[in-house]
Amino acid sequence: MIIRTEDIRDHEEVYTLNYHAFENREDESKLIERIRSSSSFIPELSLIAEFDQKVVGHALFSKAEVVGENGSHDVIVLAPIAVHPDYQKQGIGTKLIKEGLLRCTQLGYPVVLLIGHPAYYPQLGFKPASHYGFTLTQFEVSDDVFMAYELINDATHAIRGELRYPKAFF
Repeated sequence: MIIRTEDIRDHEEVYTLNYHAFENREDESKLIERIRSSSSFIPELSLIAEFDQKVVGHALFSKAEVVGENGSHDVIVLAPIAVHPDYQKQGIGTKLIKEGLLRCTQLGYPVVLLIGHPAYYPQLGFKPASHYGFTLTQFEVSDDVFMAYELINDATHAIRGELRYPKAFF
């Protein structure tokens, strides 16, 4: 299996993958399309897991902002991430996330935020976003599912406030 940057030729497979991974719903597939056509899209942060020349996983990290007392700061949000049902529970999602975190660090972003499963993401180093002083009002979610991963040590001391997902998420 390889992890690589998504290519335009992958778009149809990514759409289908997300459709199946999210129980035959198109919401996440359409979200990816909206993000790709927005200013929040960072091509090198749309990652593919490929096995035998087949797309079996996809993770999309894109730009958002945190607005607080210290102004507005660019951050990264992880959404969506999908692994084909036939390939789940094999570490593919973890590999996609770790590669995404590495790339976000290399690009100089300070933090990655997400809404996700509270039993899974803490294993990868994510903590409740409130721990770092982040809030979320655009979606109503419990504190344990809104999480953050600090890419640059102590960066969150200067970056605190409300996460604002871009328009593509709505």
